[in-house]
Amino acid sequence: MGKEDHSIYFTDLKENDNQLLANIKAKLPELETLLEEISSHWVYEDSIYRLYHHSFKVYGLQNITRRIVDALKDLAPEGKSFCKEFEEIIKAGASGKSFKSEHNKNWTHHTRPFVEAFFHAKYFLEMVVKYGKEMKEPPDILPSGWAAVLCLYDLR
Repeated sequence: MGKEDHSIYFTDLKENDNQLLANIKAKLPELETLLEEISSHWVYEDSIYRLYHHSFKVYGLQNITRRIVDALKDLAPEGKSFCKEFEEIIKAGASGKSFKSEHNKNWTHHTRPFVEAFFHAKYFLEMVVKYGKEMKEPPDILPSGWAAVLCLYDLR
């Protein structure tokens, strides 16, 4: 890559970062409401308990996770999508799997992906809310949470 190529690359990065932050700020009230809802007793606390209680209600985490993923997807800069790691986690843990009684024989094999996908989606929602509130513009030196958000959208 020549010097001019680097300049174009960094300009594109900054434009994508600016667009992402603008998208977050535009949706911040909705994102905060969603974060409050999913952090509540009846979503966060109770849903994780359901894994340990061997309750089919843990399957409901998939729907909650999809709502978070949809909200995060709406923030992506034009032409950008999620990184392959996040897509893999979501595919395994929020794909609409239905409870079957034979799942009880290997409970955690079937249900842990729901919790994993939820935790990853919740983490990214927490980070976009945090940095959407704190930042006026994308920083040159990246805090870990913001860097993770950039990785989510395959911007780094």
